[in-house]
Amino acid sequence: MVEACPLIEIAGGPFDRGRDYGRQAQQRIVKGITHYARQLEALSVDGPQIRKLVGDYLPVIEGFEPAYIEEMRGIAEGAGVDFENIVLLNARTEILKLGQRPDLRRKLMQDPDGCTGVVVLPGASRDGTLIHAQNWDWKVECAETAVVLRIRNTDGPDLLTFTEAGGLARSGFNAAGIAITANYLESDRDYSQIGVPLALIRRKVLEQERLAMAMRAVYVTPKSAANNMIVSHKDGVAIDFECAPDETFQLHPDRGLLAHANHFVSPVALSKLKDTGITNTPDSLYRDIRVRDLLSPQIGAITTDAVKTALFDDFQAPWSVCRPPRSNLSNNLSATVAMIVMQPAAGTMDVAMLPALNRTFTTYRLDPVSPSVHAAASD
Repeated sequence: MVEACPLIEIAGGPFDRGRDYGRQAQQRIVKGITHYARQLEALSVDGPQIRKLVGDYLPVIEGFEPAYIEEMRGIAEGAGVDFENIVLLNARTEILKLGQRPDLRRKLMQDPDGCTGVVVLPGASRDGTLIHAQNWDWKVECAETAVVLRIRNTDGPDLLTFTEAGGLARSGFNAAGIAITANYLESDRDYSQIGVPLALIRRKVLEQERLAMAMRAVYVTPKSAANNMIVSHKDGVAIDFECAPDETFQLHPDRGLLAHANHFVSPVALSKLKDTGITNTPDSLYRDIRVRDLLSPQIGAITTDAVKTALFDDFQAPWSVCRPPRSNLSNNLSATVAMIVMQPAAGTMDVAMLPALNRTFTTYRLDPVSPSVHAAASD
């Protein structure tokens, strides 16, 4: 049986909520650190090297949002682990690839996050509600280190995010109705500059009360590498941002439907840069097509069940939208670690872990009025 993600609820100032987070998720945080430490050992990266890389990177994070440093220090204290390991969980590839190890950059690029994201605008859904969903493809082991984190804010909207334990954010939505998912991209401009870790940009989006400021955080923040971020609002707006480190390109829904995998689609982007990620994610070329083709005939009547069915698609398995555990091109075991289906207006996030093996969803709820949050299992 595949275990559901635990729900972690935190509140208070950055350090205090971080410490509470670390205490509640301690076992999963340690497991995640151990997993990545083994990978680093195989690449001959030791503790002093990690500390140096983190130390070089801290000013970038400090300049973006000092509170995130305090929160990560709190997580480290609560979990009883080194602060550097928590920073590494929140910037696991940026820090290493920007270090003094060009060989690491090449090796780590062979293990990209693969994802398929989809948004259904209210006019294309049966009940007039926006649906924002994603399959997260990564290492199988991360099914045992993921959590759903609920943060009760005193100076901004409450938020709910699915993330690796110790991470500040990944996919999620907030009480203002703003949602975000992200997909791996790769370009020939990557790692030519120091940018803000992607996890922290996603967290910044989820802290915004206004959609304009959430989209601004994606659009203008300098990044170390390419990434695709889909930002939506419950009232019927969604924009897909294909981000190079120093430039951002937009894609918009077609007939109320938006789907994206792990390759650049914007004609403007493709006229200005080289997509270098397809070598390691060749299935990306049809995953978004499959999702669109499965949902397009239902435009105007799309339900969350229809979105889930599209994301369960097993065409060309194991190189499919819903990926069963398989060896990737660098011989690491990968899979669709989680399917996340969100309805921000209803305040719900449905999550199925390892969905190619398990079709049981857990529903996590964010009440925009009441501080209470609860999880209820459903099939």
